[in-house]
Amino acid sequence: MAVSEQPLVTSQQLDTLSINTIRTLAMDAVQKANSGHPGTPMALAPVAYTLWQQFLRFDPEDPIWPNRDRFILSNGHASMLLYSLLHLSGVRAVNPKYERLGELSVTLDDIKNFRQLGSKCPGHPEYRLTSGVETTTGPLGQGVATSVGMALAGFWMAQHFNRPDFEMFNYNVYAVCGDGDLMEGVSGEAASLAGHLKLSNLCWIYDNNRITIEGHTQLAFSEDVATRFIGYGWNVTRVGDANDLEMLARAYRCFLQTNDRPTLIIVDTHIAYGAPNKQDTSAAHGEPLGEDEIRLTKRNYGWPEDAKFLVPDGVREHFHEGIGKRGDELREQWVRQFERYGEKYPELADHLDRMQHRRLPDRWDKNLPTFPADARGLATRDSSGKVLNVLAQNVPWLMGGAADLFPSTKTRLIFERAGDFEADDYSGRNLHFGIREHAMGAALNGMSLAKVRPFGATFLIFSDYMRPPIRLAAIMEIPVIYVFTHDSIGLGEDGPTHQPVEQLASLRATPGLMTIRPADANEVVEAWKVIMQLHHEPAALVLTRQAVPTLDRSKYAPASGVAKGAYVLADVPDGKPQVILIATGSEVSLCVDAYEKLRAEGIKARVVSMPSWDIFEHQEKDYREKVLPKDISARIAVEQASTFGWSRYVGPKGRTIGMHTFGASAPLKELQKKFGFTPDAVVAAARELVAQSR
Repeated sequence: MAVSEQPLVTSQQLDTLSINTIRTLAMDAVQKANSGHPGTPMALAPVAYTLWQQFLRFDPEDPIWPNRDRFILSNGHASMLLYSLLHLSGVRAVNPKYERLGELSVTLDDIKNFRQLGSKCPGHPEYRLTSGVETTTGPLGQGVATSVGMALAGFWMAQHFNRPDFEMFNYNVYAVCGDGDLMEGVSGEAASLAGHLKLSNLCWIYDNNRITIEGHTQLAFSEDVATRFIGYGWNVTRVGDANDLEMLARAYRCFLQTNDRPTLIIVDTHIAYGAPNKQDTSAAHGEPLGEDEIRLTKRNYGWPEDAKFLVPDGVREHFHEGIGKRGDELREQWVRQFERYGEKYPELADHLDRMQHRRLPDRWDKNLPTFPADARGLATRDSSGKVLNVLAQNVPWLMGGAADLFPSTKTRLIFERAGDFEADDYSGRNLHFGIREHAMGAALNGMSLAKVRPFGATFLIFSDYMRPPIRLAAIMEIPVIYVFTHDSIGLGEDGPTHQPVEQLASLRATPGLMTIRPADANEVVEAWKVIMQLHHEPAALVLTRQAVPTLDRSKYAPASGVAKGAYVLADVPDGKPQVILIATGSEVSLCVDAYEKLRAEGIKARVVSMPSWDIFEHQEKDYREKVLPKDISARIAVEQASTFGWSRYVGPKGRTIGMHTFGASAPLKELQKKFGFTPDAVVAAARELVAQSR
């Protein structure tokens, strides 16, 4: 590069040069894309630079080193801030097999193609797409809430794996957030939980720029954030000028010295560029600066006005001498320590390695129960609780909790030494999330990203409170487990506010989310087997509150058919039914009763248990045709939920017995009769369809 194109390095310190490189890369990328948010990356450049260059324990050569500090950009619209840091610090790419590729995670060409198809620099940071991105962010509040899960997982792993002279886990979690993050309710839920648990390894950095898309925050946001977080039990410190690197460093040191609570650093920033005191909210939130404004801004920086995507000599080397050298030394120390750790604690070392690579222990499925046939049966939430407690003993890093509903969801781990995760004891595997479903969902994502195997439980109706983090788990392809109980109008007297109707259809509509609604206790066992072996899919396990019969598997097909998503449970001897009855969950036994009545009448019926549409759709075409032959048009689907989506399985001539309204408050048997969920109603529909098909 010609000398004339270089800024006057001798008149600036490398800190300032590096910070302005971050700023100008952001400006140039947004301008070239004609889309994006340049103001926030520019304002936050010194804040993030100081953290990365002086404090962050992160090795660019190995961005998945288990004990690395985590950096989350919760205000993901400022994504160019992170992409610039990833590029300048030389972060290397890692593939899905956890192999380091040697190539840069973010190249300069990626930055030049910001927000374009195929670039590693999408509009908002995406986990798995871009190495060095710790979690997908964009929906405001999700990043900071996810950070709470990462922090609590870090403390649990320290308790579980650390031994005298072997501190395998002591990482910190830093999350940058803005006004929008703190306005979203999930951040309040998450901050309250973090303060209660005294997560001193957690630091939120609040960009107090007083600007949102509509204008100044005074339009809708006037609370005292510092007092709010002090009330949550946080340590709060303030940096009055985002460009004061020494004050920023002092704030980070304050966090590192605080060992009894999380820390909020409030940083006052000003989105300014071009001429001094110029401020424009539109450029802060979704519009490029424009070529003239960029030239003025670069002039103020002492930058070549017409240079595009300029990285001056010495900047990359400066990052290498800071975060690069520090991270490499820390990682090497950890690797050497892990080798000694493996010699002294081989079982723990094996578990740590398996956990980090999402591999299960040997014999992870030992001692799983088999449930005998029982006409009275038990609720699938009860059988699930029994299975979960066996699995958690076999998989030491399987842990989780409920949104204040352990007694109702039957998800409490009750074996010896399971314990509770609390502020004075981080060794427990039962987490009490409180009545904070949204924060629970986000925290589960953070835990999964830290590589423990998390589950979270609540009533199915309250999955609505968790939809944003569930969706992000599916986007990120992380194996979070959701246990949703009280799955239908089977709640009875609790009424329509608590009786889910549209939730199953909504969960099934989420790409990449595996939804399973087992029919009886043995299907529950098989469902858990499927879920535990997932690597890249979150799963929703949907369970009953009311007892359902445990089917006689010597008479009907084995429950192992769950692994196929749908299977023929009961059939006619020649395998040529006149009508097919399809059901999930508690309605399967209803269809079995109808099947027996039809059989007595001489009508040939087949019962298909379909616990998971998602799994069934991934089976070979021949198998799907075998279960649901195209030439049999008389089909009835039965499910105590919205009928939406069932047309794909019953076809134009079939029928769905489901919910077309919300439920009602009444005893279960009365509700089943009112809404048509009885064997006689299914039999009547089957007779009619068979008659029509003749």
